[in-house]
Amino acid sequence: MIKALSAKEVAKRVVKGNMFILDVRNEADYKDWRIEGKGIKSINRPYFDLIDSVEDVLEHLPNEEILVVCAKEGSSVMVAEMLDEAGVKDVYYLEGGMKSWSEYLMPVKLGDLKDGGSIYQFNRIGKGCLSYLVESNGEAAIIDPARTIEAYEDFAKENNLKIKHMIDTHLHADHISGGRKLAEKTGATYWLPPKDAEEVTFSFAALEEGKVITIGNTKIEIQPLYTPGHTIGSTSMIVDGQFLLSGDILFVDSIGRPDLAGKAEDWVSDLRDSLYNKYNNLSKELVVLPAHFGKISELDKKGSVSAPLGVLFEKNDGLNIKNEDEFRRAVTENLPPQPNAYQEIRQTNMGKIDPTNDEQREMEIGPNRCAITE
Repeated sequence: MIKALSAKEVAKRVVKGNMFILDVRNEADYKDWRIEGKGIKSINRPYFDLIDSVEDVLEHLPNEEILVVCAKEGSSVMVAEMLDEAGVKDVYYLEGGMKSWSEYLMPVKLGDLKDGGSIYQFNRIGKGCLSYLVESNGEAAIIDPARTIEAYEDFAKENNLKIKHMIDTHLHADHISGGRKLAEKTGATYWLPPKDAEEVTFSFAALEEGKVITIGNTKIEIQPLYTPGHTIGSTSMIVDGQFLLSGDILFVDSIGRPDLAGKAEDWVSDLRDSLYNKYNNLSKELVVLPAHFGKISELDKKGSVSAPLGVLFEKNDGLNIKNEDEFRRAVTENLPPQPNAYQEIRQTNMGKIDPTNDEQREMEIGPNRCAITE
């Protein structure tokens, strides 16, 4: 008998590194974006090639759990049933398909803060997006929230937290922010960098250098640091003197791309200055918490993504391009494909268009592609 496996359970297996996947989407979709990880093995056999029989694929399946994956669920259920009838044991299908995988958020505690409270990373493992929740004395701030705000609502309810602040470090182009929606539901203040918000259709609080956002009575400070380059308004956050939330400026294995608003040549100098001057003047002991990751290998044993700033200045190639002309070429030429529907996503985050939930899901399908390298 086949069984459903939720995105949450799949995420646990990805972190542990033990799973075999039969992906029955078409070849182009599989090559573009799939479930990956250390110890994760997968093969692609399009559903339409298996409608009549699964005999040809049986010899390629190991004697272990098999997870069948498709876009929405239906095709994987049918193939899983055919495998079960053919005598394959331990057959599962991904509940909700890759759409569900794209939206699942996995909360991971990163550490305690100096004066009480904690910081959590919400890993949208199927999309490579990372958001954060800082809590103290029953209050919380959420940074770079995903569209699927239920995960934050549930977490806040379970931990008796009042969401007071919603913060976007920049105007996102790879995913739709849940910040405005959750701020409206909770009464929280919604913060945006004003230079990224010149065309937005709603009110917001200006996230600017020199502002200090306080969470709880213990005065955990979230301090904005203006670091343009990925966008003209990109703003990093120093939390409690321990953590550097870098948005899309700096990742563990790469740096942010400057082209998603069509201003690559204009923003190269800003990007270099933010990384090579402003970041270089910060304490190298700060723990960098990016808004994305590109490779599953960046996850630690808990499933979180982070690295000390000093380590990144030693090992991240994007921080070690001495020649300015070479840097310009690296961040403007031969870049990966741009994120799916990125222009429409930017317009949605500005409030200019209001897609349905189904349309938003379709817009976000695929990898984030916010770095200069994949």
